[in-house]
Amino acid sequence: MLTSHSRRQALKLTALGLGSVLCHGGRETLLASNASPLAPRPAPMKARAKRVIFLFMHGGPSHLDTFDYKPRLERETGQPLPFAKPRVQFAKTGNLLRSPWSFRQYGDSGAWVSELFPRLATQVDRLAFVKSIHGSNEAHGGALLKIHTGSDTFVRPSLGAWVSYGLGTENPDLPSFITINPSLGHGGVQNFGAAFLPPIHQATRIGKRGQSLRDLQFTHIAHPETSDAIQRAQLDFLRQQNARPLRRSGDSPEWSARSDSFELAYRMQSIIPGLMDLESEPKATRERYGLGNETTENFGRQCLLARRLAESGVRFIQCSHGYWDQHSNLKKQHAELASQVDQPICGLLTDLHARGLLDETLVIWGGEFGRTPTAQGKDGRDHNPHAFTWWFAGGGIKAGLSYGQTDDYGYYAAHDKAHIHDVHATILHLLGLDHETLTYRHAGRDFRLTDVSGKVLTPILV
Repeated sequence: MLTSHSRRQALKLTALGLGSVLCHGGRETLLASNASPLAPRPAPMKARAKRVIFLFMHGGPSHLDTFDYKPRLERETGQPLPFAKPRVQFAKTGNLLRSPWSFRQYGDSGAWVSELFPRLATQVDRLAFVKSIHGSNEAHGGALLKIHTGSDTFVRPSLGAWVSYGLGTENPDLPSFITINPSLGHGGVQNFGAAFLPPIHQATRIGKRGQSLRDLQFTHIAHPETSDAIQRAQLDFLRQQNARPLRRSGDSPEWSARSDSFELAYRMQSIIPGLMDLESEPKATRERYGLGNETTENFGRQCLLARRLAESGVRFIQCSHGYWDQHSNLKKQHAELASQVDQPICGLLTDLHARGLLDETLVIWGGEFGRTPTAQGKDGRDHNPHAFTWWFAGGGIKAGLSYGQTDDYGYYAAHDKAHIHDVHATILHLLGLDHETLTYRHAGRDFRLTDVSGKVLTPILV
């Protein structure tokens, strides 16, 4: 029988080469059937989408300068806001500030899009804009946690973790949840963590905010010396040894979670190198996403990798971009940021449609909040959690739709208001999950992503 020292040594040897893709520790119980905790599970309701690609614009892009056209704001720029500002504000703002960009209507739907997104404007008949989203936190950290976990005050599982827990993965050789270039601030790993859910459902991270994807790979994905056969033997031996205390105690969640993550990491070694090789794509495809162009290269790689991951069976993929936080210098910096994502996002939607994937893939675009119609300094806008715009495309979404309205200046959601809990309920619904019954018992009570509220935004659904 192994001593505690030799058991630790066995774990150490097994983990070599797999470190960056593991979910360390955890509370996953070993299933009596030995089924993988990521095994695909049928959705309890009719699913309109199989997977999600979330294009997260970190920092809070201005809805007033992108998709929520306000003619009155343009006419009355420089005048005082004619009603009270929120009681709690992140920073002091002055008078009304018009958008420095012109808007036009596009497509059969007549959707208003600013000149910041000329390529995405060609896709509006595939999109549903929700212009009345609101949250509860003026600060980046709390707002990020709210949109990612449903709570800005407590540690809760992230949206991607809930989706993984509810549905598993379509590919046993890949994680169910992958996040690309996330921020490690403003809530950090909690934004893609599993909290009290089994840890296998937390995201596998590729890179971090601001890191170039040109040469980015999973680190330590393959052992430099140990052969595949030896690694397999080590894992089999480890599983055999762990089974002894499991038989005696009936449960050892920490050992089970670690063994499951080792097994997943081992299987990933054979598939990840080819999956990450974007140069294997045809030149025309790479150019469609903006690869080869210094401005669009990085986010283009994120979007192309997201399509490859979705095509390979990953359930939830998040691509992060930013920093869209222009308290000053709005015109210059919003223009730069939009130019980095416009072509890649258009390329992604076009490519998904051409491959027959868009109907079963839910694509989401949005940030943690919007911006104020009142100016901060000479050329900036403050945080505004009271009104912002996201758009949706793909599986189950009613294309060419604009839902909800803000007031005449875009400060508050005014008609058909959509809380973050409503957005989460809708995403789960499209995946065939009921947000009221997708629960997990922890600390003596049942928890869910939408807490005790949330309603499905049925008008945006097919």
